[in-house]
Amino acid sequence: MSTNNFHDPNLWRDRFPILENFIYLVNHSLGAMPRTVHDKLQDYARRWGELGVRAWEDEGWWESPLTVGDLVGSLMNAPPGTVAMHQNVSVVESIVASALDFSGERNKVVYSDQNFPTVMYVWEGMRRHGARIHTVASPDGIGVPTEAMLEAIDERTLIVPISHVLFRSSYCQDVAAICKRAREVGALVLLDAYQSLGTVPIDVQALGVDMVCGGSVKWLCGGSGAAYLYVRSGLMEKFEPLITGWAAHADPFAFEMGAQRYRVGGAWRLLNGSPAVPALLAATAGHEIIKEVGIDTIRGHSVRLTENLRENMLERGFRLPSPSDPARRGGTLTIGLSDDEVGPAFVEALSKRRILVDHRPGAGIRVSPHFYTRAEEMEEFAEVMSELREKRTWESHVDTVGAY
Repeated sequence: MSTNNFHDPNLWRDRFPILENFIYLVNHSLGAMPRTVHDKLQDYARRWGELGVRAWEDEGWWESPLTVGDLVGSLMNAPPGTVAMHQNVSVVESIVASALDFSGERNKVVYSDQNFPTVMYVWEGMRRHGARIHTVASPDGIGVPTEAMLEAIDERTLIVPISHVLFRSSYCQDVAAICKRAREVGALVLLDAYQSLGTVPIDVQALGVDMVCGGSVKWLCGGSGAAYLYVRSGLMEKFEPLITGWAAHADPFAFEMGAQRYRVGGAWRLLNGSPAVPALLAATAGHEIIKEVGIDTIRGHSVRLTENLRENMLERGFRLPSPSDPARRGGTLTIGLSDDEVGPAFVEALSKRRILVDHRPGAGIRVSPHFYTRAEEMEEFAEVMSELREKRTWESHVDTVGAY
């Protein structure tokens, strides 16, 4: 990957209202809202008001989980008809889990202890249906050794639901190696790209990954309620989730009674109930901009900013519990603090300076520039962090000696 191409963030800043008032470095949690979201939602309300029930057909509302899915799919080189939109990743992971049979010898689920908790909750719940959970531990709370992941994936493994980029440290797992090992033993891989798609390039066809999930909340700048599920061709046709509904039926408006009869062709069979149309339409505002900018361009800009910040913070004496190699790091840099207790205070103090970041226990301050972030904003963040540390050190000293 080349990071030498020049990218001017100023070309995009006027599309995001919050950038007028804040240094926005919390894109790993909630991407900045595009101005065009207003237009998308106003148009939805207008169509609903003017067309009523006819909008389901005339405006393509019924098909929106797949049409929006195709837009998201184009950001990860997914073929048309292989991505469906849902509410969130908890729902998506549950749909996938409900399509699997844990009653045989191949019932092992392999993931790391650095997965986002909601993923663990879903798969831990599958224990009652026969799943055997194998958790690969991180030795340092930063990364997960690829060798340990590969060793855990064996002929009894059914699925490997892993995070592409870990949410605490921004460690980027070796997905290609994990997918290769899974194919060798006949296991499936469900890749959670929530912390990567939109800032780290992903090519699902090149990876040969079975399934990919994630959401639009973060790097895709699409807001909540617009998660996605990709299922590769070949697997899609065999996919029969128990969490299902009339949108997945071969003839939903026939209102057949009895068992589900899954629709053939495309990602319809991944759906369940009626789609949350406003959330999906609003999300396309972010999807369209990300596609316009280009994820390779975004990645290059991100690496330049986070590498400069990493060097800056090291010079200032901060600890950085994120990978030092940018090839193994997503779009976030984590800044270590003396202990978890001070994290919320730092976040609040930064917010008062109009700098938005967040804190995670066991990690530190998470800092995530995007394609609209200026280099001087990163420098300002570093300056304020040093000021806050010095202020806290002085106040701690005063408390210790009993002055004032």
